[in-house]
Amino acid sequence: MVVSVQAARGALAEIVGSAHVVSEPAALEGLAVDGATPRWAARPGSVEEMSRLLALASSERWSVVPRGSGSCLDLGAPPARVDLLLDCRRLDAIVEHTPADMVASVGAGLSLAALGAALGRHRQRFPVDPVGGASRSVGGVLATGASGPLRFRYGQARDLLLGVRFVQADGSITWGGSKVVKSVTGYDVPKLLAGSLGTLGVIAEATLRLHPMPPASGSWLLSFRTPGAAAAFVGAMLDSTLQPERLVVANAGALRAAARPAAPAAVAVSVGSIAEAVRSQGSELVRMGREHGAMVSDVPEDVWLELGAALAGPVRLKLSGEPARLCHWLAEVERLAGEASVPVSALGDAGSGVLWLSLGRAAADGGWLAGAVGTLREALSGEGGNLVVERAPRSLKDHLDVWGPIQADSLAIMKRIKREFDPTGILNSGRFVGGA
Repeated sequence: MVVSVQAARGALAEIVGSAHVVSEPAALEGLAVDGATPRWAARPGSVEEMSRLLALASSERWSVVPRGSGSCLDLGAPPARVDLLLDCRRLDAIVEHTPADMVASVGAGLSLAALGAALGRHRQRFPVDPVGGASRSVGGVLATGASGPLRFRYGQARDLLLGVRFVQADGSITWGGSKVVKSVTGYDVPKLLAGSLGTLGVIAEATLRLHPMPPASGSWLLSFRTPGAAAAFVGAMLDSTLQPERLVVANAGALRAAARPAAPAAVAVSVGSIAEAVRSQGSELVRMGREHGAMVSDVPEDVWLELGAALAGPVRLKLSGEPARLCHWLAEVERLAGEASVPVSALGDAGSGVLWLSLGRAAADGGWLAGAVGTLREALSGEGGNLVVERAPRSLKDHLDVWGPIQADSLAIMKRIKREFDPTGILNSGRFVGGA
């Protein structure tokens, strides 16, 4: 058993090399997780090194927090303590890519940008565009259950995950799922790990289902004089034969943050297909938009990055409700925020009913946020919806249930699975739903 700080550093360095252990206080402060500074950070360069690190942590009962790009370390409840920060960014290899099968196995630390560049040479892609952009790591995207506007057509990242090679809390290296699309297992480990925030195991490699890159694409922004007109257009789009890749509702705050022309509401749409189909669908889209009173403009692909940047405020919420009531919930949030003069930027995925809300600094003052979250959760409960506080200052999160209430039987199942995968509770302890 390691008995001193110096001995602990030596044990970590023996596994990953001294150059990949961080123990200097100033450097560790820069790696704090939601205000909790780790005692050490280590960067494994292989799955085997990750396994040895977790075996060491398990034997020492160290609290371990995995990280990828670091863009979502403030997601979830604040950790009580962090002994070892497990930095996965060195696991950035494309382990295997079989273009003919549209499948790739990649290291968890590989960025979406690097993956996209490699797949692009084969006219393929992993169609996921989460908040945070292409700098995010594949493992981080999977562990946090992230999704973006492309979810409208391709689903969430977890829907494209075929298999995972992961390391359990005791250092055991395990494979779940399959490397081929047709194989089916009785116990869906990949979907169990996706969105579990690293509380059940640390994803080391992921096998991903790929899609062909469309030969052509186009994006349009339709500005409306009222949110109601935008809602009516979205309804018409969903009832039409058009097949967009993205269909996102943006409020006035998001348009302002993205430096787009001012409007009470807008709908951003993209289409990807052969050039003729893009032109045909674009013409029909413009016709429908004008029938609903929209001002329609072609926009570059950068518009999706610009809109995503609108969610960079100090407080971010994720509201999930019935898709048909997306605009209703947007109006309700704007009403609550307007009463307290809190700026709000909102993007809504019209297909899933997910609404991302970025609130200005004023939301972090006093008890307004807790009151607004409680009001919205109570109203959402009637349709089975929920609200997650994805980002907020630590001083507020200490007094909030960031995940929201969960049914007792569901929580019991989650805790049983947690005990099975991580019996000593060292992985991201306390950060997930119900304190799991």
